[in-house]
Amino acid sequence: MGKSQAFRYNKEISPKLLIKMLIDPTFIIACLGFITIYYGYRLTPKYYVTASIIFALSFPGAWFREQSIWDDIVNVLSRWFLNIAVLFLFGYATSYLDTFPREVILTWLWVTPFVLLVVHLTVAKVLSNRRYSERFAVVVGVSDLGVQLRDKMHLDHDRNLKFKGFFDDRDYARFDTQQVDKDELVGKFSQLADFVKSNAIDTIFIALPMTSEPRLMNLLDSLKDTTSSIYFVPNVFMFDLIQARITDVAGVPVIAVCETPFSGMNGLVKRLSDIIFSLVIIVCLLPIFLIVAIGVKLSSPGPVLFKQRRYGLDGQEIIVYKFRTMTVQNDEEQVIQAVPNDKRVTAFGGFLRKSSLDELPQFFNVLQGCMSVVGPRPHAISHNELYRKAIKGYMIRHKVKPGITGWAQINGLRGQTETLEKMKLRIESDLDYLRHWSLALDLKIILKTILLVLKDKAAY
Repeated sequence: MGKSQAFRYNKEISPKLLIKMLIDPTFIIACLGFITIYYGYRLTPKYYVTASIIFALSFPGAWFREQSIWDDIVNVLSRWFLNIAVLFLFGYATSYLDTFPREVILTWLWVTPFVLLVVHLTVAKVLSNRRYSERFAVVVGVSDLGVQLRDKMHLDHDRNLKFKGFFDDRDYARFDTQQVDKDELVGKFSQLADFVKSNAIDTIFIALPMTSEPRLMNLLDSLKDTTSSIYFVPNVFMFDLIQARITDVAGVPVIAVCETPFSGMNGLVKRLSDIIFSLVIIVCLLPIFLIVAIGVKLSSPGPVLFKQRRYGLDGQEIIVYKFRTMTVQNDEEQVIQAVPNDKRVTAFGGFLRKSSLDELPQFFNVLQGCMSVVGPRPHAISHNELYRKAIKGYMIRHKVKPGITGWAQINGLRGQTETLEKMKLRIESDLDYLRHWSLALDLKIILKTILLVLKDKAAY
């Protein structure tokens, strides 16, 4: 993931985007309900519980990027089989699956992906209709901010804004010709109002600095005789945006430059997915928990669990659990990271670290609510105090709960961070995760983590 600046508008979710978000969960749940009724069974409370789990897994749908029909087919099928894998793992581990009629489950398995593909193709055709799609927009002011806005309009197909040109009083020769084509400059400020009326412009973005206040007032006066929506674009892109958005406080508009991605519905989806996945893991791996606990106890004197203080959400102190892998506990002011061939690591502890089985107790931390399955890995408090002063933006990673695995860990940044540069790379990956979070990204990280654990050479 790159450093693209994501800026969200809380109060404007387009109808097209809302439809796309609800398609998968709606039709997956509807298929289960109709098939159940078709076979003559009643919709008992267990179906409503299952529907809630399905909604958490499949919302939002796989429609956040414009893609080809083939890519959409692959996306629908891959997400369907991934959701089914999680559901069946949970159902098998808890015997919950046995409470459903076999014919209902089997029919649902093959009918649902077919229905989803048909619905996706149909809705894509309907939404491509011009009355849903084209809204014309112009940008006032040729600046870095205006150019960024133009580029985002070209990429953001869900808002359906078609860029029609720039307005600026300066001559084209004064602009960076690599950023702006000559035919994109369509007029001067004085020509804006007439152009808006004659070309059915729906939206006007004013990307001028605040020092241009007299010009702004004149522009706004000239546009009073139009029905266009007018937006002033504040130059917040000079900052490193983390989940930036526009909201309000008691009716007063404010701009969030750095915010958690887990607010509102996102927070609910994240918490539900954490609870479901943790319960599945704990139930399925309970025998392994017991075997590892016995192994730790027999391998060396000391407690089974290693408890260490960490910083959690908003920098609050939490206690993180691990199976003990060393002969001594280490939660002192100066924490020495484990290194290859570390003499403090027991023979059995070495196996646990290599296989990442020492991390299993952290799923109980997830159920407690102080950790998440996916998120920035928690560091020792002494390391936090060291790096927060040395790395710009280090504490921003604490805008979310720490995770058992994360974006940094699946990108080769797991293990010892013996240099400041390595830690900077890890922190940048953590911030990328905050900028681009989605439930699909979490599932991708979990799957890659499972594959990585089987062959990871960075663990010791």
